[in-house]
Amino acid sequence: MRRISPIIFLLLFVGVFSSCSGGDKGLSPGGTASETPAYGDIIVEGSIGEASNLIPLLASDATSHGIAGLVYNGLVKYDKNLKIVGDLAESWAVSADGLSITFHLRKKVRWHDGRPFTSRDVLYTYRVTVDPRTPTAYAGDFLKVKKAEAPDDYTFRVTYDKPFAPALSSWSAAILPRHLLEGTDITRSALSRRPVGTGPYRFKEWTGGQKIVLVSNHDYFEGRPYIDGYIIRFIPDNATMFLELRAGGIDRMGLSPLQYKRQTDNNLFQKNYRKYRYLSSSYTYLGYNLKHPLFADKQIRQAIAYAVDRQEIIDGVLMGLGKIATGPFKPGTWVYNPNVRDYPYDPEKAKALLARAGWSDSDQDGVLDKEGRMFAFEIITNQGNDVRAKTAEIIQRRLAEIGIRVKIRIIEWAAFVNDFINKRRFDATILGWTIPLDPDIYDVWHSSKTGPEELNFVSYSNREVDSLIEKGRGTFDIAIRKRCYDRIQEILADEQPYLFLYVPDALPIISARVRGVEVSPLGIGHNFIKWYVPKAEQKYLMKP
Repeated sequence: MRRISPIIFLLLFVGVFSSCSGGDKGLSPGGTASETPAYGDIIVEGSIGEASNLIPLLASDATSHGIAGLVYNGLVKYDKNLKIVGDLAESWAVSADGLSITFHLRKKVRWHDGRPFTSRDVLYTYRVTVDPRTPTAYAGDFLKVKKAEAPDDYTFRVTYDKPFAPALSSWSAAILPRHLLEGTDITRSALSRRPVGTGPYRFKEWTGGQKIVLVSNHDYFEGRPYIDGYIIRFIPDNATMFLELRAGGIDRMGLSPLQYKRQTDNNLFQKNYRKYRYLSSSYTYLGYNLKHPLFADKQIRQAIAYAVDRQEIIDGVLMGLGKIATGPFKPGTWVYNPNVRDYPYDPEKAKALLARAGWSDSDQDGVLDKEGRMFAFEIITNQGNDVRAKTAEIIQRRLAEIGIRVKIRIIEWAAFVNDFINKRRFDATILGWTIPLDPDIYDVWHSSKTGPEELNFVSYSNREVDSLIEKGRGTFDIAIRKRCYDRIQEILADEQPYLFLYVPDALPIISARVRGVEVSPLGIGHNFIKWYVPKAEQKYLMKP
């Protein structure tokens, strides 16, 4: 995604624009050196969930951010090799003490309605982000700012009280149009459904429950994208989406492990599509509502960890296409700590921990009880994700074997987020997070981020973790940061506010007519404006 700040959002569907790292373990992207890139055609992508809000400051779902990533720009972004480069900023200078950044902005950039982009848009975006009336989960990075100023139209300067490690990358956040939003209530803005940005694609239409259509920005400052249009179709069932792929109704989707390994292993798909596989920058977890009395005792959460066979989930549900997760960071990265407490499958140890916590089957009905209450709870997850549903079933079966009764509830995505997660109306949930390139995890794990619609919705609170998060983001010394995050991972592994389940492989599939797809450490969406379809193979015409 274009958005690459430390902000983490709910992972519903790993799309074309996901920032997943790793190498290509699938088929080649196709194309030959002699082909000439051509303008035209449309890419149609399938998504399980519909967008919620196209003002990225107000959205927490991956679909909304994926679309907004084509409509908006930040001041900076990551290139394909994970290096921070300019986006709306041509260049920047950091003061000797590391407390100030002066951005020099691109000139002659225009909003999609033709108005010029200036530093006043950046200043407005900063101010609305930190405004306490703005219901955003993403203010934390910007509350560290002591002073923000726009001395002229093409200079923006920001000053911090003390060193802040994610400072530069945080300015990848989408810059909003001041002239359309200033003096209004952003939560009531028409831009939530009809965004106006500076990005490579302009918004065209949103048909509720069906699709969002974007058209290429011919005046984009990095050059006109080759692909004329991008359509995201909302198809809430993965099996139905796969049938659409097979029939040619969509060009791109994220495959399930079964679809990747078996259902696309035939001549039709090998001829018409290209598959990719790499370890995603995301993880899936079972998160507990820590205000629920069942989960107040960490012994209970540890017992559940021992009772669930995570390798069984990887082998049976992911078909081996993933790795066990042990914390909130991606295996193989500098911040990952491989030496945290482990929870190998051990149902007897789980039973012993539950007995120590006072749970027993006093009436011999097969379900543990304590003080007249059965050990029973509900796991909720989102509709359309068969992998999560099957994961829930394995957890349900394994917990039943140690006397815990689990009910599974599958909920449509918008209701799932708005009516259950945001309102804390759940016992436990299976969800996923994307993993940011900077390891700052303030928005998800700091105890100050437990408010309505904020991202610490399990209500985790630990003073040492808070202190370590603050220390880790408050220094540029990578050795100190490493020690902070190593210790955080040790604490989370011990306390188990989540049962970290797995890091899945990303499994995108794209029509073979699309050329220019390039796998890199950032993933496959970093050069989307360079993707093209040879003229002779173009399929769709974007109407004005």
